[in-house]
Amino acid sequence: MDELTKIKNQVATKFKVSGFFIKSDSSTYLAEMLLPLSLDDRNKWMKSILSHIQRQGTKTLNIEREHLDLAIRDCTNAGLDENETIFSVISAFDVPRYKFNDERKKFTIDTETSRSLMADCSMKSKYIRDRYQILWQRTVRHPLFAGSSVVGAATPAFQLKKVENLLSSSKLKDIVVLGLLAQLSEGKYFIEDPTGAVQIDISDATMHSGLFCEGCFVLAEGTYCDEVLKVSGLGFPPPEMANSSRAFFGTANTWGGKSKILLKYSKKLEEIEKKNENDGIVFLSEVWLDVPIVMQKLKVLFEGYDEVPPIAIVLMGPFMKNYDDPYDLKTHLNALGEIIDATSRLKRETFIVFVPASEDPISVNILPRPPLPACLTKDIQKKCPKAIFTTNPCRLQYCTQQIVVMRCELVTKLCRNAIKFPSTGTLDDHFTRTLISQGTLAPLHPIALPTFWDFDASLQLYPLPDLIVVADPSNAFHAKHHDCTVINTGSFPKSKFAFKVYMATSRTVEDSELPDEDEA
Repeated sequence: MDELTKIKNQVATKFKVSGFFIKSDSSTYLAEMLLPLSLDDRNKWMKSILSHIQRQGTKTLNIEREHLDLAIRDCTNAGLDENETIFSVISAFDVPRYKFNDERKKFTIDTETSRSLMADCSMKSKYIRDRYQILWQRTVRHPLFAGSSVVGAATPAFQLKKVENLLSSSKLKDIVVLGLLAQLSEGKYFIEDPTGAVQIDISDATMHSGLFCEGCFVLAEGTYCDEVLKVSGLGFPPPEMANSSRAFFGTANTWGGKSKILLKYSKKLEEIEKKNENDGIVFLSEVWLDVPIVMQKLKVLFEGYDEVPPIAIVLMGPFMKNYDDPYDLKTHLNALGEIIDATSRLKRETFIVFVPASEDPISVNILPRPPLPACLTKDIQKKCPKAIFTTNPCRLQYCTQQIVVMRCELVTKLCRNAIKFPSTGTLDDHFTRTLISQGTLAPLHPIALPTFWDFDASLQLYPLPDLIVVADPSNAFHAKHHDCTVINTGSFPKSKFAFKVYMATSRTVEDSELPDEDEA
């Protein structure tokens, strides 16, 4: 009798003694997890797992794999408070919406209004006003502008004005306006804010770092005369460190998830994060499951990580290169499930997160988009209990770290829609500064990047997360600005099967690549 069969029989006996019946496939599943452990550790885990199953209050004595997974997760999170999880995936539709209270100078979570994909037409302007409000309150307390909106305050370095101040004057010098960059008539640019719109002349303007597009909020410095603001300098609202931003939120969980308190402040999770020095999260994009070479490389990847499983492997779409029949995706997902099921440690220790692209079935091309439909994913989830099919974008929480993931050609869209492409600096830096300064994943005109108005909160990047992952097929890169790391994964098949690995404890990014067969 081999060791696995011996452990399987021990599992069945212990469950029977405790008054439970465990099915053969479930006992095999648990035996495979206990196999690498010593005899003492096996007994400890068995005792703990049975204890957690008894506390579940199951309606049946037949123990399924889902009962085991829940018990194992409870054991793994032992010592943590309720709703404190080491790793979780947060749907875009579960991200809370918050609003700024002018009187209290603080953000509060909006629990009063319901949200819908078919939002009222008033939301078309409201979500833009909400973006403006976030940037305005962030800008006015920056040292360069502090006191601009306070009567009797010391004179700031720059005079920050609203559009209504310009429209009620004939001439103003050396002023700065914060507003939405828009082209309200052919060939003419305007700055808009909640108080009005004013035409701008940017022919001689010096543009600071960033990719300036219609739909961005900008700071326009210049002189107002003859109903036109002659712009001498065009920049973005100043970014703010996440710790400074959180002072205006308190401890309320504005990130999302089950916890009422922001897990950023969890001391227990912080200790776990420091201990797990080798924990990493793997990111791949354009995972074409209908292309044989891609499936071969994924098999190499999963087998390689089976020895040292990462926290999670995030696979981003599109999941087929050619969608002749969208239902074919089910077959290819099942094939991937077979590859994952063939691993021993990875399938039980690593979360496999699937983030769909706009080309994947069956959603419209509007963000946020829902997960892949259950009719395509139910079979692979039976083989891989840790497979999670989520929205695009989505949020990840690993211990105290906050991670945003979006599959979108955002780098390409920003470059294509820039009113003037930068002549100096690197694209990595310009893109990173744009995202961080704008505080949103969609700093573009709604025609270029349509979004569901009522769920714009899921695209917000304020306060700044620890990591932003954007899967654009253009050249991969990673950059850091204001303690926020931004990754572009590039395309897995187009980059000779390269991918990114985020080492959570050290907060560093590793560039990885699968070797060619000749090199292996």
